[in-house]
Order: sequence, then structure tokens, then C-alpha cells
Amino acid sequence: MRRLVVPIVVLAAIGLRTGDHFAAGDWPMWGGTLARNMTSGETGIATEWDTAAGANVKWVAALGSTSYGNPVVAGGKVFVGTNNDRPRHPDVEGDKGIVMAFREADGAFLWQMVHDKLETGEVNDWPYQGVCSSPTVEGDRLYYVSNRGEVVALDTDGFLDGENDGPMSAEARAGETDADVVWTYDMIGELGVYPHNMTSSAPAVHGDLVIVNTSNGTDEEGYVPSPQAPDLVALNRQTGELVWRAAPVGEWILHGQWSSPAIAEVDGVVQVVIGQGDGWVRGYDVTDGTLLWEFDTNPIEAEWPTTRNNVIATPVVWNDTVFIANGQDPESGEGDGRLHAIDATERGDISESGLVWRTEEIRRSLSTVAIADGLLYVADFSGYLRCLDVETGDELWVYDTFAAVWGSPLVVDGKVYLGDEDGDVVVLRAGRELEVLAENNLGSLIYGAPIAANGVLFINTVSDLYALQER
Repeated sequence: MRRLVVPIVVLAAIGLRTGDHFAAGDWPMWGGTLARNMTSGETGIATEWDTAAGANVKWVAALGSTSYGNPVVAGGKVFVGTNNDRPRHPDVEGDKGIVMAFREADGAFLWQMVHDKLETGEVNDWPYQGVCSSPTVEGDRLYYVSNRGEVVALDTDGFLDGENDGPMSAEARAGETDADVVWTYDMIGELGVYPHNMTSSAPAVHGDLVIVNTSNGTDEEGYVPSPQAPDLVALNRQTGELVWRAAPVGEWILHGQWSSPAIAEVDGVVQVVIGQGDGWVRGYDVTDGTLLWEFDTNPIEAEWPTTRNNVIATPVVWNDTVFIANGQDPESGEGDGRLHAIDATERGDISESGLVWRTEEIRRSLSTVAIADGLLYVADFSGYLRCLDVETGDELWVYDTFAAVWGSPLVVDGKVYLGDEDGDVVVLRAGRELEVLAENNLGSLIYGAPIAANGVLFINTVSDLYALQER
């Protein structure tokens, strides 16, 4: 048993701002904004709840049996990916990828999108994992990546508005509680992408572009079948047509690629920043995918699979600096990791020149960091939540959850929320001193991160979506 240790881009109407917390209101994408900083300006968020007694529980909605991606909230609706183990439609049977839409006010089921599994099964579309992508909402469009390696655009109203939005208008399912598909782009069929086990990326929508990680990866023997396939693509968000592609990793993919892109204006240039499957973090020009800089998150002497990590976490851009941890697939278990602060104004190979600070006092991590009031909070797969000084990287305190952590911390209302694999959600006071406020259990594994929208805390376990509100 481990012990507690003490201490040891906002897309706004006027443009992109780097790293500010998300203002109160909807939470339309992973991280709330394109800078991906897991912080929110909401207030009055519940600290404690009791699901058995219904205390501070606004509503609960049943999902499938496995749900990895976060919910998002926009336009009075909540959207989340899952599988089909608890079917909403009696005629939809068997293993499927599902995206569900609920009414934000009361959790009423509105509609769902159904995706068949790939025939390749365990190789590219792991059984019973459903849709792992966290969606992004822009206006009346919902964008995500399906279990079939497709980038998908849906109408947020489904067919409830009585309209069939194009260019796609021949959906196989077009009932009142079905999804209205606007367009799809098949990355496997069009680009030869070979996902490792699952395709997962939270899309970044900027202007007329939808930018996603393709999840190109290795086969079960560690060979890269499609080294020429792109690692990052940008599509036209109106039509789904390919605009640009970037393929820097090639045959150097270590395992899989599941990081999501962040976008922020850095030193006058709008960049797409993403962690990639060779263990490097890269910044691209958003307009055409030109590589601007790259940074190796591993020491030169690191060797795969023992000590060299890839990057699964999603980067956060704050004050022209990129913050990101490295790690490996949870199947690889625990191990040493690194957390970096990288100067994104540099160009070329900036593995040395771009280093602002680094800490190796962290285990392998899948998590997006949260930055607020000069402090950075980061979780690792071994279950440690750390608070660091964001300017120096100095560690201020460590909290041990005593369980694996797949998700990310959320800073909101002066508190830090973090869920773990035991189904616990710890609530700490945000600040330079460690103070535990509460620990609540949701009864099932938590793979995602808490989010806050319109005065409500939303958390999904693998099987249920909770809306929690102070009463």
C-alpha cells in the first residue's frame, strides 16, 4: 500500500487566447476550450453527494457497460460515447459503438447514433469498447471519431427537428430517436490508417477545419502496417473533405496514438499541438499542417518498451507554453514518466532549446493537466495527483488515490476533482496546501474526467452518466 505524501485556447468571438480557464456556461469539448486546460469558471459546484439517497443528484442516465470519453454539454444537450450493452433501441442488438444525446435539464434520452463494429475486430476495433472519442460541439454540429475510424459530423438535434441535414441524406436509421448524419470521412478506407485496438481523438474545430488524430498504430506483433498513413488530418467541417495531412511518425510508432490536438495562438501563429506515438510532441501550422517544432519527451538512452514512453495525454497550451506528460497504454502497467513544460515559440527540433522545465517525479500518465492561479495539477496512472508551481515545476504536494487513474483532474469553484478506477471522486481544495474536502463513490469504474457546465458537475462512470448539483 502506498501512503499519502505531504508535501514532498480559448476560442472566443475575438479569436484564440492561450490557456485561460473556461468561463461559466456550456462545456462543448474536451478541456472546455481548444487550449484544453481542464479548468472552469463555474461556481456553486457540489462537493459531496450520495447516489443511494439522491442527495445532490440532479439526474442519472444509463449508458452501456463501457464508456471512456468525457461527456460534453452544449445547447441544452449532453453528448457522450459508449457501447450497446444496455440498448436504447430494442432492434439494435449486439456489440456496437454508440453516441447518445440527453436533455441537459432532466437527463431524458433524446437520440443515438449507432456504429457497427469493424470486421477486423480485436485488431482495430476492440470488442465492447464502443465510441471512445469525446465529442466536440460547434454551433448545431457534433463532431467525433467513431470506433470504425471515421470522422463523423451529426446534427445536434438528430431527427427531432423533422429535418434531414445534408450532404448525407440516406441514413440507414432515420427514426425520431436516431442521429441525423451530416457527413462521414472514412480514415481507414481513404487514407489506409491502421488503428491499434481503437480509434480515439477529441476533434479540434477551428474556423472551417476539423482536426483529429488518426490513431494510426501497430499490429499485435508491434509492426506498423501503414507507415505512410497520416498521423494527423484536417477536414473541411462543412463537407468532410480532406484539407491537409501530416505524417511525421511513420514506422516509429511505438504502440498506438490516442492523444487529442490542442489549438492556440502562440507568438502570433495559430498552432495545432499534439502528443504522438513515437514519444514526441509536435506543433503544426493550423492553416496547412506545416511542422513548426518537435520535442522528444524521452531521454536519449530510453528503450521501448521498458523505459521509452509514447504520448497519450492531451497537451495544454498556457502562456505560449505547452504542458504534457508521457506514458504508455494501461495494458503496459505502471512505470516512470515525465512531465514537460515546452516553449512553443521555438522552431525545429527543440528537445533541448525548448525545455522550460521538466519533472521526473511522475509515473506514466494518460491525463490532461489543469492550470489555475499559478498552480498545475496532474494525475498519473499509478493514482498520484500532484500540485506543482506552473512557472518552475517545483512540487508542492502529492495526494495518493490508491487506485489507477485514467482520467484528468478538473479545477472549478476553488476545488480539484479527480475520479479513479475504484469509482471514487476525491475533492481537494485548490491551492498550495493539501486539503481533502470530500471523497464520494459512484459505484463503478471512472475512466473519464469530471466536467462542469451551467452550475452542474457531470461525471460518467463506465455505465452511467451523473448530473450532480448542490441543493
